[in-house]
This record gives sequence, C-alpha cells and structure tokens, in this order.
Amino acid sequence: MAMTSGSPEPSPRHGPARSRLRERVRADVLAWGAAERRDLPWRRTRDPWWVLVSEVMLAQTQVARVEPRWLAFVERWPTPASLALDDLSELLRFWQGLGYPRRAANLHRVAQLVVSEHAGVVPDDLIALLALPGIGPYTARAVLAFAYETDVAVVDTNIARVLARVGGERLTTRAAQSLADSWVPVGRGWAWNQSMMDLGSLLCRPAPRCDGCPLAGCCGWALGAHPDPDPAIGSAGVSVRQARFAGSDRDHRGRMLRCLADGPVAAEVLILEAGLADDPARGDRLVVSLLDDGLVAIDGGLVRLGQ
Repeated sequence: MAMTSGSPEPSPRHGPARSRLRERVRADVLAWGAAERRDLPWRRTRDPWWVLVSEVMLAQTQVARVEPRWLAFVERWPTPASLALDDLSELLRFWQGLGYPRRAANLHRVAQLVVSEHAGVVPDDLIALLALPGIGPYTARAVLAFAYETDVAVVDTNIARVLARVGGERLTTRAAQSLADSWVPVGRGWAWNQSMMDLGSLLCRPAPRCDGCPLAGCCGWALGAHPDPDPAIGSAGVSVRQARFAGSDRDHRGRMLRCLADGPVAAEVLILEAGLADDPARGDRLVVSLLDDGLVAIDGGLVRLGQ
C-alpha cells in the first residue's frame, strides 16, 4: 500500500480507521520495545544530570565503550556541583577516547551554569536546556523525555532513519521533528522514544533487517521493495560516513591532549609529540585552536590542560 507524504502509516479515508491504525502501530512498537529494548545503565535512572551525561557521551561514541566510562563518571561527579567544583583539566584527562573534547568543556560549563543559575538542578524546560552550552535540540529533548518523562519526541540518527523510511521520502529537520512529535503516545514518551531508538539501532540499520520489525507492514520503503534511493540517505539527522580520522586535525589535536594529560609542555614539544615536526605551521594552528576552544592554557611558556 502506498504511503501518503509525511505520514507514518497508510492513510484510510475515514478518521476512525486511521486513528485505530495509528494506535495499533503504537502498540506494536511499544510491545516490541518491551521485549527487545536494550538494558543500558542510563535507562535505569531518571536523574537528569546522569541522563544528560549519557547523551553527551553517546553523541560520538559506541554504547559498549560508553557504559564503563559513564558508570565511572557518575561515581566521580554524581551532581553538577561536583563537576563544577573540579578543574576542567581533570575532566579532559577523564574524557580521553570519548570523542570531541569540546563536548567535555561544554559539559563543564553546563555544570557551572546549572549550579549558578538553576540551583544545581538540570532544568526541565526546553528553552532553558537549549540555552546551555553545547546543548542542541536532540540532547535537550532527550533530557526531557528520558529524565523527566515528558511526552516529547527525540530524533537521533536511528530514529530519523526510521521516520524517513516509513514515510517513504527524505525529510527536512523540521519535517522529521514534526512527524516524530505526532507519533508519541500520551503518557508513554520514555518507552516510545527508547523503543524507536533501538528499532533504528537494531533493525532499521543502514542495511535494514526488516524481518521482525513492528513497522514493516506500514513502511513505505519496505512495502515498495526498498527502491533506490533509500529515503534515509540525505534526510536530516541521519549521519553520513565520517571523513578519515587518521592524520586529520582531530587526530593530531587528540594526540596533543593525550600528551598534556601527563603535565604541561612547551608548544614545540607538543607539536613534535603530535607527529607534526614536518609541518610546524599546522601544529601552531592546532595549538591555537585548542586555546580558542578553552581546552588548554599557556602559563610561563608551557601549554597545559584546562582554562
């Protein structure tokens, strides 16, 4: 059956039939999630700080690598106040291997602002969350849905892939969010979003596994026998293959930060340790970029972690 543009299910002519079908689809997804949803440590808490930390970590790093690091983080910094009182350099040392260090720096600033402006409690308001450093629409809604159990939709790369394929067309950011919002069952926002996220992660992968998918019977792309192009490709929110990491600026910046974890060094030594002895101009540029991002400081001619 063909899908109507932007619709999450076949569109019967009559409103009651459409409503019944929507409810059946919701029930099927929730039932699938109850049986198949992954048991992850951050899903066992509703602490907004712990949820926020998990989302920042998961933005770039695979679940298996995040689990032990998240557990160690919340033990060491269980509240925004505990992180705000610690030095950024300690967090940067801890953050090695968890993706962009800017995320760690932003998280440190978030902790400070939550303490100074929100009495130490991560806000439960979308506008207030979006005003925090480095917190975008996805992370803000994830805190609302997963910590405060608000009936808002989150759209990560997995959910965006599901939305595009079910609708059978590429989606803009606004269209994806609007469609996701229309799917959320009242009072079931936490379970719905977690189930949809795992549906995209486990079944609706870049190479889809449609057998057993609770949405297979109403998925425009699946019902059309997966025609080219895949509507998920190019849809807002769906990640694309990242550029080669080895030898990139990210790679060399990471080497510099790992070197600084052992203590302050001269910029020339830092450039050498980063493998840029043959390209000192690039090394200088990367050191400046770390300064601009607030990840390092210079004291007495030596570069050190922190501001």
